[in-house]
Parts: sequence; structure tokens; C-alpha cells
Amino acid sequence: MGNDARTPAAATSADFEEVQATQQFQELRKRHRSFVFPMAIAFLLWYFAYVILAAYAVDFMSTKVWGNINVGIIMGLLQFVTTFAITGWYVSYSNRRLDPIAADIRHGIEGHEYDKSGGTQGRSVSGEAK
Repeated sequence: MGNDARTPAAATSADFEEVQATQQFQELRKRHRSFVFPMAIAFLLWYFAYVILAAYAVDFMSTKVWGNINVGIIMGLLQFVTTFAITGWYVSYSNRRLDPIAADIRHGIEGHEYDKSGGTQGRSVSGEAK
């Protein structure tokens, strides 16, 4: 009922292990991992530093900065800021460095281009020319 997605015939017949072995796919994976792994490690270190400081450096975290605002509140809010900043940075990185390669790989598998809305250009979903 709710799963009406159709898979193009070209994609169902593709040999995905063969695609994974291509230099283009290896480059895509290398670029993805070179961003994701260091960023995940950096964020986890920042997060655990906050948790450890909150648990063991109570005097430091309760240091008043302005009125009732203390270091702990500021660092806690910075956790949210960093999450949104990393997300924005990844979207920008992906748009510039990952998506062009992924689109080329998809084009090679499916044999047609997609427009900006995700619809096919030049071919219908069944593979017939429009």
C-alpha cells in the first residue's frame, strides 16, 4: 500500500559489486570517509569532554559568566550549535565533492539523467524514450 516505489529496470539489473570495484566508487567512498570519520571523532571528543567536565569539574562548569548563565550552560548550548554547524558543513561538502560523483555513478547504472526535482529526463521510469 504505502510502498509504491518503482525501481527502474536498469538499476535492478546492475551488478553492484562491479560498480563498487570501480575507481569512481572508490573515490566517492574515500571522500565520504575522509569527512565523516574525523568529524565524528572530533564531535564525540567534544561531547565526552562536556559530559566529563559536567561530572567531575562541577566548580568549573558552575562558574558564573553573566547573571545566572554559567560555563556549563554555554557549553551545553554550544553542543547544539556544533551539531547544526557540522550538518551544514557536511551538506555543503556533499553538494560540492560527493554528489557529482554519485550522480555520475547513478547515470552509469541507470542510463539517464535526473532533473532537479528527481524526475528523469529523456526516459520514462520503464526506460522508454519520452
